[in-house]
This record gives sequence, structure tokens and C-alpha cells, in this order.
Amino acid sequence: MADVVGIRPFTDDDRADVLLLADRLCEGAAPWRPAQGFATAAREWLEDAAQALGNDARQAWVAVVDEHVVGFAAAHLQRHFSGPLDAYLGELVVDGQAEGRGVGRRLVAAVEAWARAAGAQFVTLETGAANARARGFYRALGYAEEQVQLTRRL
Repeated sequence: MADVVGIRPFTDDDRADVLLLADRLCEGAAPWRPAQGFATAAREWLEDAAQALGNDARQAWVAVVDEHVVGFAAAHLQRHFSGPLDAYLGELVVDGQAEGRGVGRRLVAAVEAWARAAGAQFVTLETGAANARARGFYRALGYAEEQVQLTRRL
């Protein structure tokens, strides 16, 4: 795989390639959650994010190497309950073979540039507590944990 990573807006022609990345969104899922349910949700998240076409408040990007989609990011604008306009990074996924090549960093940079231009003050996102690799990646980019979600089995 070449090292040249291109970032461009998502197009409907990218949909099938992006959906192939859905399983990567299941990594770091809480072990008490049903794996099949998580896999179904991951595919739905990507399908929903791919609906960003033609909407100024929602955008999606793909990372491409040698004309092959190796990553995807989608974000939308939302008002935080405390007032500021945030960009919410809903999905960020990179093909396992492209991991460590700066693909995720380039996709996050595209989201941040779009958010800044849209007037957002923050970029927020969520990831699984057990997804240590993703949490470390975001921390290295300057993201700080803001909220904690707790779950109890009944």
C-alpha cells in the first residue's frame, strides 16, 4: 500500500466500500453487549452517516489510497446543552491494513477544519471505554474525556 493518503468528500459511489469497514467500529465494545447487535448498529451508523450528502450541517469524508477507500469520517453540527455550537464526530473508521499511516489523523483534521469553518467551538465524540487504542489516539490529538457513562447489569 502506498503512503499517499488522499482525503475527499464522501460520495454515494463510496457507500459499499465504507460499509465494508463496519466491523472495525465493533472493536472495544463492552463485553456484556451482544456482539451481533453491536455489528448491526455499526452498519446502521455508517448508513446513517452516509446520508450526509447535500446537507450543510452534516458532512462525511473518505480517505483514499491508490483509489481504494481506507477510512471514513462523518460529523454533524449540534448545539451543546450549555450553549456552544459543537461538531459531533459520530464515526471514524480506518481499515486495519491502513492503521498507523496517518489516515485517522488526516480524517480528524478534515472534520476539525470543516467544524472551524462552520463556527463550531468544539469537536466532541464518543468511543467505548474498553477501546484503549481509540482513546489513546484521541488523547494524542488533544481530546479530553468530558463525560462518563455508567452501566449496571440487572
